[in-house]
Amino acid sequence: MLRGLYDWAMRLAESRHALWALALISFIESSVFPIPPDLLLIPMVLARRERAWLIAGVCTLASVVGGFAGYAIGYFLFEAIGQPVLAFYGYLDRFADFQGMYNEWGAWIVAGAGVTPFPYKVITIASGVTQLDPWVFGLASVVSRGLRFFIVAALLWKWGPPMRVFIERRLGLLATLAFGLLLGGFLALKLL
Repeated sequence: MLRGLYDWAMRLAESRHALWALALISFIESSVFPIPPDLLLIPMVLARRERAWLIAGVCTLASVVGGFAGYAIGYFLFEAIGQPVLAFYGYLDRFADFQGMYNEWGAWIVAGAGVTPFPYKVITIASGVTQLDPWVFGLASVVSRGLRFFIVAALLWKWGPPMRVFIERRLGLLATLAFGLLLGGFLALKLL
């Protein structure tokens, strides 16, 4: 099954619709989708190394725009749903303290989540809920998401063919590690 999924991703990566698919996945991953765009970014760069920078740029741009969609979800839905729930349980005052702390450290929180396996959508929505300055949010998102996707693209551009062989030989192990990182990000969210 894993080999079939990998082969499908490689075929998609070589198709004329690949950039659109990557943009869509990058956009929705930043606000609601649990699967990171790296799962398409990596095979796309491996399949078309000469387009590595374009691929990383599309992934970054779509991810940042999707991040603003997540921000909007937090910003607009908190007033309608979140605030009344917090008030009902008596936590509205505590939220004000949390909001102040989040906004003080928001740029670093967004930047850190943008380059790590931590679920970025949680940060985009939380940034909207706390009304983090949109310029701070946008700048931190561009820098961190760009850094992440361009480093991946650069590594694959430089060492693409040997990395493709490595990935294809150890697909099961790498998938397990990727799943572990994704699960670790969700666990960290739950514990924090």
